[in-house]
Amino acid sequence: MDLAAADERSGLAVVSWSPGRAVVTSASLGASDAAIVAAIEGSDKAGIDCPLGWPSAFVSFVAAHSSGLVSPPSPGAGAAWRRRLAYRMTDEVVRSSTGLIPMSVSADRIGHAAFRAAGLLALLAPPSGRPLSRAGDDVVVEVYPAASLFGWGLAHRGYKRPGQASDLVTSLLAAAPWLSLGEFEPLCRRSHDALDAVIAALAARAAAICRATVPTAAQLPAARVEGWIALPTCALADLV
Repeated sequence: MDLAAADERSGLAVVSWSPGRAVVTSASLGASDAAIVAAIEGSDKAGIDCPLGWPSAFVSFVAAHSSGLVSPPSPGAGAAWRRRLAYRMTDEVVRSSTGLIPMSVSADRIGHAAFRAAGLLALLAPPSGRPLSRAGDDVVVEVYPAASLFGWGLAHRGYKRPGQASDLVTSLLAAAPWLSLGEFEPLCRRSHDALDAVIAALAARAAAICRATVPTAAQLPAARVEGWIALPTCALADLV
């Protein structure tokens, strides 16, 4: 799922896996909440390209600000203080391991999509009322297509410019000849939102077969609150 705040820019793809083969059985734009929930409920694992939580420091800051009790940073510590408010633990892990900087859910427009993601997680919560995990150990896992492409040695910058998605599709199919986009290949070539949804599904597959990063015991408490970006740790060929 390439999740946007509005249906219009939201890409949704479903991939069916079998030994040695993966087939995109559905790909679309304009995904509604109902369509997303139905697709996730029918999946073994679903990758969502969107932050699933906010930095704990930011949540505490907003709560303190509402009561007028914000503690300002000490002299010279302002940059580090703002960074803790802007970036989650998982963002910093991705930065250190790939050099890529995820968008800040508390300071960038991606926050609008995160509002929607929070609502979707509520809709997907089991009947017991237990919140759906944000750490990737439930059906939903947070993914970052650009970082997945980086790990697989494919172009991860610039493919969202007009006309560039088609080049990435060509490279992806060459690197993963077992992947069939079928009738949805033209859509993926003209829409990076649809293409990102397919890449999100590939990253979800890596998480499903335990070939993606998971939080350490020390990282898990923060991951359960802030979310955790699962980065594939295997080659594309290992997905099948």
